[in-house]
Amino acid sequence: MNKIIIVDDHPIFRSGLKQILNNEYDMEVTGEAENARELYQTLEKVEWDLVVLDISLPGESGIDILKELKYRHDKVPVLVLSNHPESQYGVRSLKAGASGYMTKEAVPRELVLAIRRILTGRKYISADLAERLADNLHNKSGKPGHEKLSDREFQVMCMLGSGKTVGEIAEELLLSVQTVSTYRARVLQKMNMKTTAEVTRYVIENHL
Repeated sequence: MNKIIIVDDHPIFRSGLKQILNNEYDMEVTGEAENARELYQTLEKVEWDLVVLDISLPGESGIDILKELKYRHDKVPVLVLSNHPESQYGVRSLKAGASGYMTKEAVPRELVLAIRRILTGRKYISADLAERLADNLHNKSGKPGHEKLSDREFQVMCMLGSGKTVGEIAEELLLSVQTVSTYRARVLQKMNMKTTAEVTRYVIENHL
């Protein structure tokens, strides 16, 4: 029986996902967590073979959690299951150590097949994401500007681009307004921009 931990801050989603996986003959959800602290505590209490991880979590970002998880338990496979499209976090997730990336729009059967594939030691990526990875490897010199950003800076840029204010971002990420303002300033500097409007236009034009 393959033992799975679900990390997502929405109880209803965790409940639905748990039901889907527990209905499979070879899968069992042995733990749940809604943030990094709960995840690390859960890892010490239960057995697991795979972690299903959301990217958008309160406080520490999913990418940061993924990196820390791989540092602590480098053998554990992680499937990132996110609301964000592949164009935003797919490549970053795989670079951070994920064994696969899926959006929550995927049908349950596709999710189950992805998990089974990962549990055999293989990767799960879509054709589009595979193409993005190939482009990223072979086109380093011409990589887009947002590739210069850290994972947190990229997250703040996308949230700014979606129309959220600094205050709203701070509240959602459990950060201070000053900290988010600092990330915004870094984004503008690295992207050679002056206003949030320019950030929004860039995010839209690059389908982020």
